[in-house]
Amino acid sequence: MQASDFVTYHKDGSLWAKGQVLNDIATGFWQWYRKDGTLLRSGHFKDGRQVGEWTTYDKAGQVYKVTNMQEGDPDSEPLILR
Repeated sequence: MQASDFVTYHKDGSLWAKGQVLNDIATGFWQWYRKDGTLLRSGHFKDGRQVGEWTTYDKAGQVYKVTNMQEGDPDSEPLILR
């Protein structure tokens, strides 16, 4: 089965997040945006769980923080989109 594009919007209609899903589960590269359109956060999912480096950006678009998500973290809840 092939992943499909997923896009969701803030209540005001501005882009909130985009990425891919496979069987309603987040997979691959995702990005989240603020209401003003600036990038807020980006990173990868595997089987609905955050993996690898996740980058948080400030309002000017500069890297604010990089977090390394450990694969198989038992505290990580999978992102399931239905």
